[in-house]
Amino acid sequence: MYADEETIRRILTRSGDTWAVVGLSNNESRAAHGVARVLQAYGKRIVPVHPKAETVHGEKGYASLADVPFDVDVVDVFVNSELAGDVADEAVAKGAKAVWFQLGVIDEAAYDRTRAAGVDMVMDRCPAIEFPTLR
Repeated sequence: MYADEETIRRILTRSGDTWAVVGLSNNESRAAHGVARVLQAYGKRIVPVHPKAETVHGEKGYASLADVPFDVDVVDVFVNSELAGDVADEAVAKGAKAVWFQLGVIDEAAYDRTRAAGVDMVMDRCPAIEFPTLR
């Protein structure tokens, strides 16, 4: 409902290899930790974005998207739905090519704003689930 298969394929294969993972910390029990590892296995450079700005999976972390001193291609969002819209807006302002809201992260107004800005978006899906299904 929140993304067609072509958009998912485009984000995973053609939107670029630098993925900011918002909400990623060293807490191994959080889904972001495992998904970031899967992204790396598929050749993506992960950029941890979390208020703690921790280094995760060997990549330097940043406290916010605005603090990342280089371009990011995709912003993968692991924050509560109430906060996700602001992250999507920051991603658009930063020039990301795509925004990906993880399973359970839903903000239809943010989805509409992001798409209206010409940025690809997927909502309520997980790239770690979608990658293996690519044909």
